[in-house]
Amino acid sequence: MQFDILTIFPEYFDVLKVSLLGKAISEGKLCVNIVDIRNYSQDKHKKTDDTPYGGGAGMVMTVDPIVRAIESVDPSHEARRIYLSPRGATLNQSKVEKLAKEERILLLCGDYEGIDERVIDLCIDEEISIGDYVLTGGELPALVLVNSVARYVDGVLGSAESTSEESFSDGLLEYPQYTRPEIYRGLRVPEVLLGGNHHDICRWRKEKAIEITMQRRPDLMAKADIAPYMPKKPKKHRK
Repeated sequence: MQFDILTIFPEYFDVLKVSLLGKAISEGKLCVNIVDIRNYSQDKHKKTDDTPYGGGAGMVMTVDPIVRAIESVDPSHEARRIYLSPRGATLNQSKVEKLAKEERILLLCGDYEGIDERVIDLCIDEEISIGDYVLTGGELPALVLVNSVARYVDGVLGSAESTSEESFSDGLLEYPQYTRPEIYRGLRVPEVLLGGNHHDICRWRKEKAIEITMQRRPDLMAKADIAPYMPKKPKKHRK
């Protein structure tokens, strides 16, 4: 998978050089192309913003440098073009898995008071938000999207189970995890995890996932498939 990230702050993405994503990029399993929008400005000072028509506080990113950058990077519109915006659809697990099926994604990071609306009219396929709050720019949302989607690219994670047994994969939050030592400051690892009975372990994990989800995110329960793990009602005997 390839990500093209358009920004006026390319140094923001140095963090992609570390951890699992950095390893995946260095091994060629993931391609991330960071594009500096300023390089496409025809202003002698490489300016990419101006005051908004109609007045108002702040500056707006100008249309021409962004359009020129997009058309240079993706001339045939092969990528799924996304603008990271507070007014976009909220990024969730369903959207992440859908985006993971794309071969190429272009991410546009806005800054200041946003971008000229004509960029969206001319070039953008969809707008995505990472939550109901406002940040100083689109760079952090772009990193969040890349991180969440890249986990579904073959070879990025060490095990396929890492994405199949985690929060939201089945509509529930993830169950508790433990590792050595068995006892720490009086707190023990649950006995069921030490017994080696795979069926019992799976059931315990599912029950814990349901319990945690009901406590912390009851709104998720309506879509989760928990029927096989709910207590069965006793059958009524006919007289």
